[in-house]
Amino acid sequence: MCYNYIRLCLPQFADKVPNIIKKGEMVMNVLIINGSPRADGNTSIAVREMENVFAREGVEYETLRIGSDAIRGCIACGYCSQNGRCVFDDAVNKAAEKFEKADGLVIASPVYYASANATLIAFLDRLFYSTGFDKTMKVGASVVCARRGGCSATFDELNKYFTIANMPVASSQYWNSIHGREKGEAEMDEEGRQTMRVLARNMSFLMKSIALGREKYGLPETEPHVFTHFIH
Repeated sequence: MCYNYIRLCLPQFADKVPNIIKKGEMVMNVLIINGSPRADGNTSIAVREMENVFAREGVEYETLRIGSDAIRGCIACGYCSQNGRCVFDDAVNKAAEKFEKADGLVIASPVYYASANATLIAFLDRLFYSTGFDKTMKVGASVVCARRGGCSATFDELNKYFTIANMPVASSQYWNSIHGREKGEAEMDEEGRQTMRVLARNMSFLMKSIALGREKYGLPETEPHVFTHFIH
């Protein structure tokens, strides 16, 4: 979503977009992966809170809902190491191109048995493993939705994709969770919705700060990756 779109379609937000964004000097881009199989469910309510803030902050975003797609898991065939993409040409390869261009990645999921949707996990395993591009300093944020319990375990599970890839993790004023079972119930979770808005603002600030830092200082120094195995 660009400033011109905001100006034409969301004029109530246009005056809130920073001048630096209006001039095209710094436009951040976020890819949002919604792992819920429900269209317009409670996970989508959390995502929309973030989308609205991104629009006000002048951050472009694209949301992909993959929770109802037929996505199989990794089969450890090694195709990606030779070809730079997954052997299964599905939503993973399409998202990979968008992920490479993005400054940030939001992963949102409902909670099933204190874990993320299995379709989403299969998607993420393949997305992160099959993509060889550098993810250093792309900002990550995870969002979880549950009726009651399992949010912290799922939140931790999703954050592990970021922390193995040199990706800073955006935080909020509480763990990034929202609650609801039936469609629309998350609208009543005022604290959860506020948590998502704060998360989006913090993520926007972090992406812009990293972009300015990269321009002045470059990325952190890297070392050749050392792999230590426990069986010799």
